[in-house]
Amino acid sequence: MCGRENGCWKRRDFIKGSLIGLAGLPALKSFGIPSLDSFGSEKGLGKSRTKLVLVATEDRESGVKTVLDLLGMSSAKGEDIFIKPNFNTSDPSPGSTHNDTLSALVRYLKENDTRSIKVGDRSGPEPTAQVLEKKGILDMASDLNFEVVNFSALEDKDWTPVNRSGFHWDSGFFVPRIFQDSRYIVSTCCLKTHQFGGVFTMSLKNSVGITPKKLMKELHGKRQTDMRRMIAEINTAYTPRFILMDGVDVFVDGGPMTGTKKKAGVMIAGTDRVAVDAAGLAVLKHLGSNDAIMNTPIFEQEQIVRAAELGLGVPSAERIEFVTADEKSRAMADRLKSCLAGYEVF
Repeated sequence: MCGRENGCWKRRDFIKGSLIGLAGLPALKSFGIPSLDSFGSEKGLGKSRTKLVLVATEDRESGVKTVLDLLGMSSAKGEDIFIKPNFNTSDPSPGSTHNDTLSALVRYLKENDTRSIKVGDRSGPEPTAQVLEKKGILDMASDLNFEVVNFSALEDKDWTPVNRSGFHWDSGFFVPRIFQDSRYIVSTCCLKTHQFGGVFTMSLKNSVGITPKKLMKELHGKRQTDMRRMIAEINTAYTPRFILMDGVDVFVDGGPMTGTKKKAGVMIAGTDRVAVDAAGLAVLKHLGSNDAIMNTPIFEQEQIVRAAELGLGVPSAERIEFVTADEKSRAMADRLKSCLAGYEVF
């Protein structure tokens, strides 16, 4: 695994080419990079690979546009979009989705002729309505003309059950009908550690906010290994068209509300939640994180293992392909490849 003090940066020459694959979702435009099938995977490889776009930047507004242009997101023309942010609390990014990231994403989608946009979440422990108010999301919605959905305010009839044989949930879980019925879902997540058993909060953990707050007692009452598997299982309820991860600022310890913050200066986008989270873990390993991150190989983290078992994303690092557009981003991708590959650095 990568060392705590910039070890990954020293090994990039050992890793040539690209890493990871499998994937998730609708057709992507190629933008001059290898041809992709309707699930975001490169054709003709025997084993599919998934594309992750990486942009090294500290400017969220330009970063959103650049990363989504490179991703070649599936057409949003005439679509009703549902955006799932990280509104766990109202704490500043990466405690919650940065308003600049959300507003830039909304504007980008509107420029692609969407029919409507909804933004929805369930906060906790802080009440959802309070989070929306303190973050100024209602004012943003008025300015940018999108609808805000407070999952905490939904009635019982507005939830649909999800269960499957082998789940670690006692009787499955519930998700909002309005969310599950959406044809075009976008997940925008933060990049951070989680000190209450989750280990990390990225795209997979972002899905906890689509479940009702009353289920959190069961989630947090389980053994921590089972809790992490339950987090992955929530993701079977939907398939996002793409994931946008804001790693400009990250927590390398603590979290999810507050923690030890470092500047990573990266934005990552893709269609595969496992690949996105694996890349985020590589960022944490490169920066130097807590023991739960540094002492566990990326593809042995329970969230990752369970999600791969469920067919939600790639099962190994060899099948991730990074797409970049400038030398700074390419250098960063090379560093993350070393961390993904698990090179020991002394």
